[in-house]
Amino acid sequence: MGSLKKEGEMEQIGDEFMEAILYVNGVRRVLPDGLAHMTLLEYLRDLGLTGTKLGCGEGGCGACTVMVSSYDRTSNKCVHYAVNACLAPLYSVEGMHVISIEGVGHRKHGLHPLQESLASSHGSQCGFCTPGFVMSMYALLRSNKNSPSEEEIEESLAGNLCRCTGYRPIIDAFRVFAKTDDALYSGLSSLSLQDGSSICPSTGKPCSCGDGIFQPISYSETDGAKYAEKELIFPPELLLRELASLKLRGDGGLIWYRPLRLQHLLRLKAKHPDAKLVVGNTEVGIEMRMKRLQYQVLIYVGQVPELNTVNVNDIGVEIGSALTLSELLRLFRNVVKERPAHETSACKAFIEQLKWFAGTQIRNVASVGGNICTASPISDLNPLWMASRAEFKIINCNGDVRSVPARDFFSGYREVDMESNEILLSVFLPWTRPLEYVKEFKQAHRRDDDIAIVNGGMRVFLEERGEELFVSDASVAFGGVAAVTLRARKTEEFLIGKSWSKSLLQDALKVIQSDVIIDEDAPGGMVEFRKSLVLSFFFKFFLWVSHRIRDVKPALETFPPSYMSAVKSFSRPCRAGRQDYETVMQGTAVGLPAVHLSARMQVTGEAEYTDDTPVPPNTLHAALVLSKMPHARIISIDDSESKSSPGFAGLFLAKDVPADNKIGPVVADEELFATDVVTCVGQVIGVVVADTHENAKAAAGKVEVEYEELPAILSIREAIAAKSFHPNTEKMLRKGDVELCFQSGQCDRMIEGEVQMGSQEHFYMEPHGSLVWTTDGGNEVHMISSTQDPHKHQQYVSHVLGLPMPKVVCKTKRIGGGFGGKETRSAFIAAAASVPSYLLNRPVKLILDRDVDMMISGHRHSFVGKYKVGFTNDGKVLAYDLEIYNNGGNSLDLSQAVLEIAMFNSDNVYEIPHVRIRGNVCFTNYPSNTAFRGFGGPQGMLIIENWIQRIAAELDRSPEEIREMNFQMEGSITHYSQCIQHCTLHQLWKELKLSCNFLKARREVDEFNSHNRWKKRGVAMVPTKFGVSFTKTFMNQAGALVHVYTDGTVLVTHGGVEMGQGLHTKVAQVAASAFNIPLSSVFVSETSTDKVPNASPTAASMSSDMYGAAVLNACEQIKARMEPLASKLSCNSFAELANACYFQRIDLSAHGFYIVPDVGFDWISGKGNPFRYYTYGAAFAEVEIDTLTGDFHTRTVDIKLDLGYSLNPAIDIGQIEGAFVQGLGWVALEEVKWGDAAHRWIKPGNLLTCGPGNYKIPSINDIPFNFNVSLLKGNPNSKGIHSSKAVGEPPFFLASSVFFAIKDAIKAARAEMGLGSEWFSLDTPATPERIRMACFDEFTCPFVSSDFFPKLSV
Repeated sequence: MGSLKKEGEMEQIGDEFMEAILYVNGVRRVLPDGLAHMTLLEYLRDLGLTGTKLGCGEGGCGACTVMVSSYDRTSNKCVHYAVNACLAPLYSVEGMHVISIEGVGHRKHGLHPLQESLASSHGSQCGFCTPGFVMSMYALLRSNKNSPSEEEIEESLAGNLCRCTGYRPIIDAFRVFAKTDDALYSGLSSLSLQDGSSICPSTGKPCSCGDGIFQPISYSETDGAKYAEKELIFPPELLLRELASLKLRGDGGLIWYRPLRLQHLLRLKAKHPDAKLVVGNTEVGIEMRMKRLQYQVLIYVGQVPELNTVNVNDIGVEIGSALTLSELLRLFRNVVKERPAHETSACKAFIEQLKWFAGTQIRNVASVGGNICTASPISDLNPLWMASRAEFKIINCNGDVRSVPARDFFSGYREVDMESNEILLSVFLPWTRPLEYVKEFKQAHRRDDDIAIVNGGMRVFLEERGEELFVSDASVAFGGVAAVTLRARKTEEFLIGKSWSKSLLQDALKVIQSDVIIDEDAPGGMVEFRKSLVLSFFFKFFLWVSHRIRDVKPALETFPPSYMSAVKSFSRPCRAGRQDYETVMQGTAVGLPAVHLSARMQVTGEAEYTDDTPVPPNTLHAALVLSKMPHARIISIDDSESKSSPGFAGLFLAKDVPADNKIGPVVADEELFATDVVTCVGQVIGVVVADTHENAKAAAGKVEVEYEELPAILSIREAIAAKSFHPNTEKMLRKGDVELCFQSGQCDRMIEGEVQMGSQEHFYMEPHGSLVWTTDGGNEVHMISSTQDPHKHQQYVSHVLGLPMPKVVCKTKRIGGGFGGKETRSAFIAAAASVPSYLLNRPVKLILDRDVDMMISGHRHSFVGKYKVGFTNDGKVLAYDLEIYNNGGNSLDLSQAVLEIAMFNSDNVYEIPHVRIRGNVCFTNYPSNTAFRGFGGPQGMLIIENWIQRIAAELDRSPEEIREMNFQMEGSITHYSQCIQHCTLHQLWKELKLSCNFLKARREVDEFNSHNRWKKRGVAMVPTKFGVSFTKTFMNQAGALVHVYTDGTVLVTHGGVEMGQGLHTKVAQVAASAFNIPLSSVFVSETSTDKVPNASPTAASMSSDMYGAAVLNACEQIKARMEPLASKLSCNSFAELANACYFQRIDLSAHGFYIVPDVGFDWISGKGNPFRYYTYGAAFAEVEIDTLTGDFHTRTVDIKLDLGYSLNPAIDIGQIEGAFVQGLGWVALEEVKWGDAAHRWIKPGNLLTCGPGNYKIPSINDIPFNFNVSLLKGNPNSKGIHSSKAVGEPPFFLASSVFFAIKDAIKAARAEMGLGSEWFSLDTPATPERIRMACFDEFTCPFVSSDFFPKLSV
C-alpha cells in the first residue's frame, strides 16, 4: 500500500493544480498520489475505520458495505448508494462523500434508529456482518424520498450474507422502516391503542415502531432522507467543486486515469491500447486481486458524460455504456410505466433478469458496457441483448462510429468484435412490436446474487395469417452452454415461417437438442442438467407465449391448465415468523430475553475482532507458501525471486522451527511446515513475512517449489478400495444380534442401500487470523486469535517454539463466527505466525484471505453409509447394520471423534432391538476435515432418516407414520447402552403435529399437486435427539474467575469464547441472578489463557452449561464469604455490602470450577453414558419445487424444541433459526466441489468452491416464507444450569425436514411419469441440479435414465 501521509496532487488542468479529495464521514481527506492500487476498504481501515470488514474480497458477502454520495450535475441532486468497499478503487470515489458505519451512529453520541432497531431485535449475533447490513439499509433509506416497501428492503439486503442469525430478526428489525399502508402513516388516532402503544405499519400489530423515531424527519434532494438529527449532510464543498481529470499512480507502475470527456478518453485509449476501462471494477478488481493479473493502465470512465446518456425515442432507447445496472433497472421500470405495453416486452425481461443479477452493491456500480465487454459465457444480460435485436455502437480513437448487432458481437471465449483502439459507446434497444415477445431465463445454484448455471434470452415475432399465427422472426440465445454466449441458429431458422402450434413445440425441441451441444467434459460439469435446462427453458418460453396470445387468438389449441404452472410468475411474499416461548425468571436476569451484551457495539462497528486490533508500527504481515499438489515429494524450494520482492522480510521453513515441527490436536500426525512430502493442495510449506499484507502475498507467490508427483487418493470410495484409513480409527457399536435377526425370519422385509452426503464449508464471516508478538525482550509470546480454543493455540505455539506454556498467552475477545471450524484448525495458523515473530522479535499478523481459508482449513466431513435394515410389514424396524465412513483428509484432527458421534447418533430417535455399526476414518489427499456444528451427528441421523423414507415407500405408508411407530420411549436403551431419561419426544411431536396441522397440510399439498404439472409441493416432519456433552470425559470441565468490586459491579472471566452464540450474555445473566443484581452490573472480560488455564474448547453445545456452572460456583463462594456480614448489616444495595466486605478484608474474588458429572464411555465394553442429557426437537417443512429447473422455495417451517427453562429465550430462538438456516444450506444449497474422479474438469485435489462466487450459503431470500419457532413449555431439565438445555447444535439437523419435503415433492413429480412408487436416491445437498434431474420427464429422458443421480465430491 502507498503511504497515507504523503499528500499528492493532480495533473495540471489549465493553469491550476487541483487536489484529489474525498470526504469520509464528514471529514475532508486529501488523497495522495501513489494509491491507485488501493481499494476503498484498505484506505478506510488504514484510517482506523475498522467497522467496515473484509469478509471475502470479491464483493460476495457485503461485510465491506459503505454508502457513497455523489452530486449528479445533470439532475442537480445527490445520489446515495451502497457499494462494496473491497472492490471499489480508492480513486473511483474521488470528489465524493463516503459514509462508513462509524458515520451512522455511535454508542457515545447516540445510535441511529436503524442500529437501535437491529440491536433490540436480536439481529446481531457474532456481529461481523452487522455493519454491512446496517449500511445497505442505511443507503436505501437515504436514497428514498418515501419509506421503502418491504420488498425493496429485502432486495437491498440480497448482497449481504449472515451465517449466524437465519436472517429473520434482521428482516424484522428493518421491516419497521417499511411503508406498507398509507393509512398507517397518516397519524390517525384510531391507530393508537388504549395503552398508548402504536400499530406497526408493516405487520398491523402492536409494537414500538410508531413512536416517531423510525420515520424520516426530513428529506432534501441533496442529503436524501434523514432519520436522525445528527445525520451527516453532503459536504457543501463537493456541491461547488468542479470535477477534474485525473492521472494518478500506484504500486508496480500502475497508472489511473479519469477522463471527463469522450475525446480525452479516446486519446488515452489511442495512447494505451491495452488499458482496462473500469466503472465499478467488479470484474477487473477480482482479476487483479484474486487471479493476480497485472494491468498497467486503468481508465475510469464513470464520469464521461457521453457514456452516461439515455435517449428514449419512438423507435427504442439508447443507453450509454457507462450506465450502471441499477440505473438501467430504474430506466426500464420507468419506461414500462410510460410506454405502451406491447413496446416493452424486452424491458420487462431485463427487469426480471436484473432483479436476480448480483447484489445491490454490485448493481450500483457495475456498468452496462463492462458487463457486455467482459463477454462472460454466463453473462445474464448478453443473451437478452442478443435476443432483443439490440445494436452495440462502437467508436474508435478517430471518432468513427459503427454498429454491430448484439447477436454477432461475441466471437469467442471472452472475445468480442472490437479492436484495441475501440470502445463501446452505447447500446440501442428497439421497442418490441405487437405480437413480439421477449422472455428471460436463468437457473443458478442460489436464487439471489449468484452466477448462472444456464441462462437464456428468447424472442418470437408472430404475424396473423387468417386464424393462425406464424413465426415471422425468432431469436434464441443461451449462456452457460459454450465458451461464448450461444445463438441457437438452427432453432431460429427452423421456427421462422412455421405455424405456432403444439407440433411446432415438439419439433423445435428436437432441433434445439441437436443445436445446443455440450461436451461431456465441458468445464463446469453438470452436463446433463445443463442440457435439460436448455429444453426446459424453451418449453417454458413456448408455454408463456402461448398463454400471452390467448387474448389475440383464443381459438388456437391450448395446453392443459395444469401446464400453466410452468410459466406462472413467482410472487415472493414478504417473510413472516412467530416465536413462541415462556419466560421463567430465576433471580434478576436468568430467563430474561435480554439483548446480546455486545449488540450495541456490533451495530455501530465498534466491536473489535482480530484484524481490527491496532498494531505497532513495526508489525510484519504474513502469507503462507502452500502446496500446489495433492501428493508429491518436495524436490527443491527456490526463494531467490521472493527475496527481491518489495517489502520482503523473510521466508521461514521447517528447518527454521525452533523446537518441534510435528503438531496435532489428538495425534501429532501433521507438520507445521512440510518437510519432504506434501499430502494435499494447500498444505503449508512455509511462511513469508513482509511490510504489508499484499506484499507478503506477492512474495509468497514467488517462492518456487519443485515437486515429484505421487499417487493421490481423492474420495472415500478410492480410500475404501485402497484400504487407506487413519491408523487405529476402526470402531464398532452393537446391540442385540443383527445377523441372527436377519437369518431368523423375524424380518418380513429387508432393504440394503447406500447414503452419501457432501461436505460443507463453515463460511464464518470472519476469516482465520492471529496477531502474535513477543514481550520482555522476546522471552514471552502473546497473541490475539480468532479461535474457539485459546488453550490449543497456547499449546501449539508453546510446542513449536519450545517455550513453557506460562510464557505463551492467547487472548480472544470475540470471534466472527466459528461453528467448529476454529476449534482446532485455527491453531496451526497461530503457530505459523509465531515462528517469524519469535525469531525476528517483531509482531506478525496473519489473516487468511477467504479463498485460502476455504482451501486449507477443512470442512464438515463428507460421509458414506452402507446399510441393511430388517423390518416387519407393519413398519416396525427390527435390525440395523451399518458401515459408515467419513473423509478425514490428510491428518486425523478430530475425525475419529466426529465418526464416533455419527455412530452414537445413528439411531436418531428410534428404538431398534438389533444394531451393529462399524465405522472407519478414511485418509485422503485433501486438507484435514474438522469439527462443524453437529460434529457428525447430523450425518449419522441423515442415514437413518433416508431408510425410514425407503421403508415408507416399500410399505406405501407415510414416513411420519413409520417414524412415530418406532420412537424410543422413557427407559429405552440405546445401542451404546445409555438409558433414555426425561424423554419429551412424544409430547413435542404431538404438539408440532397440531400446530402445523399436518394432515390438513398434506391434503392441501396433494390438491395442489393434482392441479399443477410442473410445480410440485411436498411436506415432511422430522424429529431429532441430540446428546449433549464432550464424549471425551476429561474435556467436561470448566473454570471461571469472578471479581466483585466495591461499587457493586462484577467482572467475570471464563474459559469460553464468545462467537455470537450469546455465551457471555448467558454467563452474565447467571452471575447477575446469583448476586441478585441487574444484568448491567456484570461485565464479561476477554477469554485469556493467563486468567483461566487449561480450558476446553467452546464446542459441543456445552459452554453455557459448563461455564455457567463454573461462574455460579465462583459466585456461591463469594456469597458464602459475604453472608456472615450481610446477616449482621442492613445494606441497602449490593454495592454497599461489597464495600463493607472490603473494609472487613473479605476476599471478593473466587475461582469457580465445574465438572460435568456422570459422563463417560468405554469403547472396549461398548457401555457407558457418553451424554449428560438429550435435547429433543422436531420440525415441519413445506416446499415448492419447479420440476423443470430444480428451483425451490421453502414455504413454511415450524420448529419445536425442548430447551428446558431457557436461560435466555431470545438468544436461544436466534440459535435455533441460525442453526436451521445453516442446516438448510447443508441439505439443499452448499456443494463443495473438489478436483476428483467426479469432477475431472477441476485440477486434481484443488478446491473449486473457495469463495462466495462459487460457494453459495443461504441468503436472505432462501429462508422460509413463514418461519415459526416455539419452545416446549413446562419441562425443566434437572441436569442443566438453571434447568436449561443446550441449544447450539441440536436444531441443525431439523433442516433435513426441508430435504425430505423436497423429496416428497419430487415423488409427486415422478408420479406423473408413472414412477411414484419407485424408490429413488437423492444426495445432499439437494441442489437445483439434483432436484431437476430426479424429476424425470420428457426433457431429461434424452440424456439420463430415471435412476440417474449427479456426481458428488465425497
